[in-house]
Order: sequence, then C-alpha cells, then structure tokens
Amino acid sequence: MKLRYLMAGIVTAGGLSASVIARSGTCSKEPVPPSLAEAALWTPEAMPMPAPPEAPVLAPTLARSDVAPMASPPALPSVVAVAPSLPRVEPSLRTWAREIAAGETLDAVLAEAGLDIPVRAEVALALAAEFDLRRLRPGHVLRVITTPKGSPRRVVLEVDDGVRIVAIFGAQVATRVVAPDPKAVILAGEARIERSVFAALDAGDIPARFAVDLAQMLGGAVDFRRDITGGETLRMMWREERVGDNMVGQPDPIFAALDLGDTLFEIVWPEDGSGRATIYRDGVVMRVFAQPVKGARLSSVFGRRSHPVYGDVRMHTGVDFAAARGTPVYATAPGRASFVGSRGGYGRVVEIAHGSDTTTLYAHLSAVPNGLSQGDRVAAGDLIGRVGATGTATGPNLHYEVRVNGRPTDPLSDDRLAEAADQAADDAAALDSLNNARARLEERLVRALAPDSTERL
Repeated sequence: MKLRYLMAGIVTAGGLSASVIARSGTCSKEPVPPSLAEAALWTPEAMPMPAPPEAPVLAPTLARSDVAPMASPPALPSVVAVAPSLPRVEPSLRTWAREIAAGETLDAVLAEAGLDIPVRAEVALALAAEFDLRRLRPGHVLRVITTPKGSPRRVVLEVDDGVRIVAIFGAQVATRVVAPDPKAVILAGEARIERSVFAALDAGDIPARFAVDLAQMLGGAVDFRRDITGGETLRMMWREERVGDNMVGQPDPIFAALDLGDTLFEIVWPEDGSGRATIYRDGVVMRVFAQPVKGARLSSVFGRRSHPVYGDVRMHTGVDFAAARGTPVYATAPGRASFVGSRGGYGRVVEIAHGSDTTTLYAHLSAVPNGLSQGDRVAAGDLIGRVGATGTATGPNLHYEVRVNGRPTDPLSDDRLAEAADQAADDAAALDSLNNARARLEERLVRALAPDSTERL
C-alpha cells in the first residue's frame, strides 16, 4: 500500500517537472537579432596544410589521422676508440770492435765478440761473399754491432785502402763493399844516387818501384851497372790516390830526370792512360816507348839463369814482368800482328812484327782481345792481351821478348824498337810537354820544403 502511494507521488512529480520545462521553452521563443544569428552560424575557414619539406621520411606514413606519428631519434655517429700511436723504440745496440792481431782467425775474433758457433758461421759466409777471407791480415779491423739479446745486426770488416765489407743481418742477409772516394795527390822528390837507383829512391822517400820503370825506359841508352858510378841526381814527380793518409793502389810516375853529369835523360809519362812515354836526351826526343805492363815488377831479366820449372841453367830469351792475372798487356811499338795463338811452353802468345827484321813477343797470356787476329795493325799502347800463366809458368807474369832477324835480344838494351816507335808527334808539342813537366816538377819540389807538401786536385 505504501509502495503504491510512493510510486504515485513520483509520477505526479515527474509530470509537474515536464510541464514547467515546456512552459519555460514556450516563454523563451522570442525574435533573435540578425547580427547575433550570423555570428552564431560563422565557422573559421580551413587552414591550408603546409607542404612537407623534401626530406627523407623518418617514419612510415600512418593510415589513421588520429594516431600521432612516432618520431625516431636521429642516429648518432659511432665513436671508435683509437689507441695513441707511439714511436717504435729501437733497442739499444752494442758495438764491439778491435784490430785483428797476427795469427788470429776470423772465427776466434767473432767468438771473443760473444757470437755463438752458428752465428759465427753465418757471419763468415756473409763476409766471404764479397771478400776472400784468406786475405785477412793483421791491422784489419772487425766491428760487430749486436742487439741486447746478442743477435748480430751489422758486421763491418775494415780492410786495406779504407775499403769496408759491410754485412747487414735482418729478414735477409745483405753484404756490400763500401769503398771511399780517393783524392789525387801529386808529389815530387829528389834523390842522390850512391849505390843503386833502387836504394836512392828508397832513401829519398820516392816509391822504389819506379826503378823498374826507369830500367825499362832507359835500358837501351843507360847501362845502370857501368854508367851509374855515384853522385848522379834523380828527380821524380808522381801521382798517388789517397784516402786520408793512406795510399790506394799503386803510384803512377809523371816525370823523371836522371842527370848523369854529361847527359840529361828525361821521361814524360802520359796522363791520359795511354801508357806511351816520351824519352828525351838533352832536351831532344829520343824515342816514344809504350810499356807492355804498367807498373809491373821486373821479376826476371834477359840472360842465363836457373830455370824456375826445370831447374837447369838455360838462356832466358826475354824479360818477365810479374803482375796479377788479367792485368792489361800493351804493344810497345806500332806494327802488324804476325802470330796470335798457342805456342808450346810460351802458352797463349801474341807476336807483332815491326818492319822487316824486328818482332816483339808477349807470352803466357790469359786472354786476347776479341777480333785481334794475324795481319791486324796495332799501334803503340794498344791492348793486345792480359797477363796469365798459360804454358810453362810458375805464376801470372808476362814474358816479353824482342827478336832481331829471329834472334832474341835484351829488350832493355836493344835500341831497334826506337826506330819502329811512333814519333809522328809534332816536335813543338813534344817540347811544350817537356817544358810543362819541368815547371811542374820545380813547383812541387819547392812545395816539398813547405809544411804541407801535397797538392790535392
């Protein structure tokens, strides 16, 4: 019952509220001003969307406009850590050096330097690639540079004339010869002959080897046993190649003047390497002579001697010049090759005819120039062969003979070659050459009295 009354009250209240609302709506329908009505109908115009810049798309296009795009963060460059580059520090090297004494071997000296047996053998092989170890002499210097662990890095052998043999050890072993550049020095000296030319040169600090050159050049005009009685004056000028204070190679004569008192003999050697020397007697050209071997030692003269091979006494029909194998041999006078080939104990031979009655013979040769054959013309100073030991010879040497009408004569005393020598040179030019040599000799002799007696070219 109460429930029924409650429901009836709610319905009655709802009806009253609806009527009130309806009445208020009816009462509010009055005319609205036009301007207010237009304002109520206005809507803003759609703003144009800005055109996207031409740039790479960072994210995929979304299908729904109500979902915000997700912006990807920009990619940052990757940073690579680099360790700082430090200079490579070479380990400190140890240097050991000393001169080789008499009786020592290379192996013993290397052992003293601290190298073990296999390393010593490797060092010896490396040095032997450029130097004959049998030529090792006291005074040579060995220098060994090693790492702290004792491994060789460089080995230097200082030999004669400033030459160094350098062996470098690394991934590979390399050996080379380092030769210094020599400087030419011109020297002069004067000697007084008392006993012999050789002794006089030695006492005057002039290379004594020049005695051979003088005997060879003046042998046909001066009898060194009879004409040299003591008191004669000999003056010479020569050239040396030097490295520091050490001479390299052999000295070369430039000018010699032998004053016998009543006769003056002078010799001017060429400086062009031709080997053709001009001999003057009292200022007049006597002859032009080309040495068969430059600077060689006269090892055997003409005449009877004990044969070095057979041991018996027999006639030696020429003169011998001892020289290293391969040393050039030159024609002493112009002529025509009359024989080229081998001839018994003479070995390989070149024979040259000078006119109708005089020939020169060059024996024991190791080689003859390609193309030289019988009938070819040769001039004084032309290369005709090289020193060897072919035939019956005890060692490398040149056997040189002069034959007149087929009979051997003393090459150092016979004057027949003077007639065949090339004297076509102008007499005026020959005299100028002599005067120039005399002036240079006087100048060097004056300098010899000064503290520094050398002139470096």
